Amino acid sequence: MSSSREITYTLDFGFDKQGRRETQGYASDRELSGGEAGVGLSIPRVARLMALAIRFEGLLRNETIQDYAELARLGRVTRARMTQIMKLLLLAPDIQEQLLFLPLIQGLNERNLRSIVSQIDWSEQRRMFQKITGS
Repeated sequence: MSSSREITYTLDFGFDKQGRRETQGYASDRELSGGEAGVGLSIPRVARLMALAIRFEGLLRNETIQDYAELARLGRVTRARMTQIMKLLLLAPDIQEQLLFLPLIQGLNERNLRSIVSQIDWSEQRRMFQKITGS
């Protein structure tokens, strides 16, 4: 399932001076860097979270960010939520890749993947993932 496609996400934690979220459209509603409109482009939330976890791991590895607590502060989420997102990295590599490129599947979300993440055996993870995705 290797392809030369590259997906780039822009994160905007847009908060105003009082700490309230600014109301802005999602990145898929904005103009893409290549000049083509992103309307109709539907990237599943779980794919975005997987991409974030991979990106965050790189930031931690390069020591750009010190730890999960700093990531949580910057992203304005709890440390527990950051841990949930980062646990996606415990999935078998092929499942991670599938998550990045899967079409939108009704009912597939990070919460449903928690039971799979808790399994150490990658072959068991694959079996459970196939059961959820119906493939």
